Amino acid sequence: MEGCKISSKSITLKVDTEIYDKYKEFCKEKGLIVSRQFEIMMEEQLEGEEKND
Repeated sequence: MEGCKISSKSITLKVDTEIYDKYKEFCKEKGLIVSRQFEIMMEEQLEGEEKND
């Protein structure tokens, strides 16, 4: 995808420390990126809302 630039936005979230630490370790073990997992969850929720409209 040479020449394509995907814009991104940095955000700040407040989450329970224990849950975050466990999820971060889970992602590390699976070779996942925490921020991308949040992005996927947001995409799925938006798609679910579109189907319900």
